[in-house]
This record gives sequence, C-alpha cells and structure tokens, in this order.
Amino acid sequence: MWFMPRHDLTKKIVGDLRICVIPLIVSYTVLLIPNASDVLLSLGTQMPTPDIVLELFSKDELIILAWLHFLVMDTFAGRYIWMRMLAAGKPIQVSMPVLLLCMMMGPVGLMVGILSTLDVEDDISKPSGSVE
Repeated sequence: MWFMPRHDLTKKIVGDLRICVIPLIVSYTVLLIPNASDVLLSLGTQMPTPDIVLELFSKDELIILAWLHFLVMDTFAGRYIWMRMLAAGKPIQVSMPVLLLCMMMGPVGLMVGILSTLDVEDDISKPSGSVE
C-alpha cells in the first residue's frame, strides 16, 4: 500500500479482505477463546479504569491479544484509506505518509486520510436511506 499502491500484487493482497484482514482476525479469535471470560468479566462487569486495564494486561496472552486488535483495526482503516486514495487519484507522495500515519497513529491517520479524500464518495460515507 505504501510503495506500490497501484500495483496488481498490492490490489490482490490488500483489495481482498480474505488475505489482508481475516488471518489477523482468525489469530485474534484463537487467542481470545481461552481468554474470553477474563476479558468479558474485567471489562463487562465494571467501568474500565486504567487500573483494571493494567491488571488485564498483566498476562502476556492479553497483551498479544491487544496487539492483534490494534493490527486488525489499523490494517482495516489503512485499507479503507488506501481505497479512497486510489479512488481520488492521489499520488504516492500523498498516500504513503497518510498510510504510515494511519498505521502508527490509527485514529489520526484515519482522520487525515478522510480529510485528504473528501471528494470521494463511498458506501460508508454516503447514507443509503433515512435514519429513524
């Protein structure tokens, strides 16, 4: 996505959710299953506080689980921004720094990516009907 945004190999890997995101989600799920009760009890029974999160992350498995969570979300957000950059015809000099920002500082990169492609309409940013 960074160095060859329009290359066929990039489109094949990043353009297909089965290749770019699902392996991370499967890894996350495999690690989550034996730890689901810890996560749900810690975060679902009381308001998450820094102390609760620190206690939850005292286990190596849950640190890895959190890291996989970040990777899935950053990859998904990066893929979304990559698709918008292609649709907007943005050059690599614009798309690469934005995608790097998206991977390093997810929400900020996502915001910069959306702001730099405001002229692109997609299924997410265009409402399909009235909201009641």
